[in-house]
Amino acid sequence: MSAPRELGFEFEGEARTVQINNLVIAGWTGRDRDAMEKHMAELEEIGIQRPSSAPCFYRVSTQQLTSENSIQVIGSESSGEVEFFLLSLEGKLWIGIGSDHTDREVETYDVAVSKQMCAKPVGPLLWRYADIADHWDALQLYSTVTIDGKAVPYQEGSVANMLPPERLMELYTGSVNGLASGTLMFCGTLAVIGGIRAATRFEAALIDPVRNRALKLAYDIRFLNKEDEPKGS
Repeated sequence: MSAPRELGFEFEGEARTVQINNLVIAGWTGRDRDAMEKHMAELEEIGIQRPSSAPCFYRVSTQQLTSENSIQVIGSESSGEVEFFLLSLEGKLWIGIGSDHTDREVETYDVAVSKQMCAKPVGPLLWRYADIADHWDALQLYSTVTIDGKAVPYQEGSVANMLPPERLMELYTGSVNGLASGTLMFCGTLAVIGGIRAATRFEAALIDPVRNRALKLAYDIRFLNKEDEPKGS
């Protein structure tokens, strides 16, 4: 278990700081198995190994979670991806929006390490899952990226592309209600429009068209040199 991380969220109008004990990144969570198999084959062609199972679940340090509006990354080979996340607290399940920002260079030789390389930004607002469970598949995910000063569409689609929360929890814990309190789980992402690429800003939203509301996330990306040249003599 990694060291707990304290984060502030707004729980349906109530601001609280809570302790996150476990961070889990679920990958390959698509409902369409044939489409996943095709994508795995495409990734293998560019040097990224297929996962040992689908879905798969990566453990990441809770210290990588952040609610700041900017992150720093090493080099320019990383990128964000919009995901909904589950947060289990005191017997209740909450839904939020985050970005599984990942180092794509490291991903070619070690996916698990690539997940640990970058901060994981999360939005400040949460919804009770019980309030949206009856129309879950109507929810939509979107993201845009800013490249060379221009914002462009990056991802768009329904949460119905991913396995539903109950199934993900069942696969991970063996029970549809088995997610331990204090566990935050990212739950998979959508295909990218125009190819995976780095950007200086990432913005995302989880839209509930039935209740006419949205969870939003936005952060800037600051690139650090992999190594600075000494200037003294």
